[in-house]
Amino acid sequence: MAEENKKIEKKKKSLVKNAEDKQKIDKLSVAKSIANKTVPEKKGKNKKDAKAKKMEEKKEVKEPEAAAKNKKKKKIKRQVLKGQAHIQCTYNNTMITISDLNGAVLGWSSAGLLGFKGAKKSTPYAATQVARDVAEKVKKFDVRELEVFIKGVGSGRESSIRSLANGGFTLLAIRDITPIPHNGCRSRKPRRV
Repeated sequence: MAEENKKIEKKKKSLVKNAEDKQKIDKLSVAKSIANKTVPEKKGKNKKDAKAKKMEEKKEVKEPEAAAKNKKKKKIKRQVLKGQAHIQCTYNNTMITISDLNGAVLGWSSAGLLGFKGAKKSTPYAATQVARDVAEKVKKFDVRELEVFIKGVGSGRESSIRSLANGGFTLLAIRDITPIPHNGCRSRKPRRV
């Protein structure tokens, strides 16, 4: 190995005379580093070239793996035939959430989300629009039958239920789950209008 190193250094000295032969010097230093099993010192463009080659090699290795992963990750269409509709009608807004029987949310909407503002959010018309929007979002899950749970005393109660029924859902049950206090907390003072 020592003899090879001496020969390489002699060749380097002879090549330094010509400025055009710097590339040959780099090649010789690479050969020397391979002989000594060390990392070569590269300058400027050569570093970029080496990085580019490494990146290409990594991409080539990753591409078959990625292709295999993509084949495995085919999306299975989730079909939910029965679901639950939770309708919350307050004095200020109407919110409808449709979930499966375990409670995992499939789609939701509210009057505020659809762009109604102020007093218009709590109207029966806004409630029908909310029900249509939710029905459209949940179409991809193929939901056909709903159990309706309604909470609150807003003006959009009946209209939201009607529009769900008109939206192609079969309503299995309608339950009112409005919380009623059994003389719990002290109520608010009455408004003076």
